[in-house]
Amino acid sequence: MKSSDSKTVVFVTGAFVTNSGWDQWKTYFESKGYKTHAPAWPYKDGTPAELRNRQPNDIQLAELTLEEVIDSYADFIKKLPEKPIIIGHSLGGLMTQVLINRGLGVAGVAIHSVPPQGVFPYEFSFLKAGWKALGLFTSLKKTYLMSLSDWQYAFTNGMSLEDQKKSYEENTIPESKTVARGGLTSAAKVDFAKPHVPLLLTSGDKDNIIPAHLNNRNFKAYKNSGSVLEYKEFPGRNHFVLGQSTWKEDADYILEWLDRN
Repeated sequence: MKSSDSKTVVFVTGAFVTNSGWDQWKTYFESKGYKTHAPAWPYKDGTPAELRNRQPNDIQLAELTLEEVIDSYADFIKKLPEKPIIIGHSLGGLMTQVLINRGLGVAGVAIHSVPPQGVFPYEFSFLKAGWKALGLFTSLKKTYLMSLSDWQYAFTNGMSLEDQKKSYEENTIPESKTVARGGLTSAAKVDFAKPHVPLLLTSGDKDNIIPAHLNNRNFKAYKNSGSVLEYKEFPGRNHFVLGQSTWKEDADYILEWLDRN
């Protein structure tokens, strides 16, 4: 094993969903000898049903910022006995890139990552899938909950209606519009020229909200740092990649990549 021989993994959750989406990944990585953590965001430590019952008047969550979420992960990591491997999905992928940029991990994996500041997401499907979360012309004192139809387009396109509904009930939770807007601020800034530990970016060719070519531009934004950097596009993956039937293939690729680096 490489990746500095760390046996600790911190999974970083994205927006709109519960951290329990990492449960099968945690179990699988633990079966390979890793100690895993998937901490909830501030004010999201509850079941999806409990959190949805607070919608839309969860003021604490509504006022949460992206910077505060990133700092909560940074604080969690700093209390661990060793630097971890950091693996994040979607907005959690962006946070992974930021945390790696801060030197807090021994390796990073950004799965279908929201792009950092400076990588402009001009794709129509990204705008269609994500604009409602910004809450333009709505109160920032109220949280946003993705509808089933939006979930079907942004996360689970191509899946059966039964699986779309099941995944919606099990995963979707209210979100802070302020966090969503944080992707447009300096909180989402990465120094692409700074040397870093091994970093893998993955994408899926069926992802609507974070299209593969957007992930590829994210990858190409890293300049001549001389650091280990890899990009991998998987066929058939939508944005619900963590819960698709192919999730173990993705996990195996990541584990093998960690062994190589």
